[in-house]
Amino acid sequence: MKETKENKTVAPNGEAEQPAWRRDFPIDWEQDNYVARRDFTKFLTLTSFAFVAGQFWIGIKSLFQKQKLPLIKQVTKVNEIKVGESKVFSYPLPEDKCVLVRLDEQNFVAYNQACTHLSCPVIPDPKADCLRCPCHQGLFDLKTGRPMAGPPRRPLPRIQLEIREGQIYAIGVEEQVI
Repeated sequence: MKETKENKTVAPNGEAEQPAWRRDFPIDWEQDNYVARRDFTKFLTLTSFAFVAGQFWIGIKSLFQKQKLPLIKQVTKVNEIKVGESKVFSYPLPEDKCVLVRLDEQNFVAYNQACTHLSCPVIPDPKADCLRCPCHQGLFDLKTGRPMAGPPRRPLPRIQLEIREGQIYAIGVEEQVI
């Protein structure tokens, strides 16, 4: 390449003689867009202020948020579900799918239906005494919700149930730990 006035590179310190690597990679422009330290400091200060303001907003919001009582919701009637059958319901929010399983004449269990691995819906298998996740072959114990096989490591959140006057009510969610 023929060296002309336009393609000649100049080192930032103004020296005409440059190291060999700069001649091999002549990427210099006439006017580089350097960010001054003062501008960079302003950017960091404003960004930090935004984070601090966000933290105060979250703190103030949580102080004034009302303490919510546990939601009580009717799931089904006792005689509408037979031994070994299951029913899907929503609790506590409409998008939170849960599954109710009748283990025997007196006992019911309910769990959040989202697998603790990747949130695929678990399917009850009362004959095998487990809940199956079809996505990655995860298995959960039907009586406790604890993982038995596959990739899930955390137990399923258990829905607390209460039976009154032939009705089954969901009264809370119990996060389980191993």
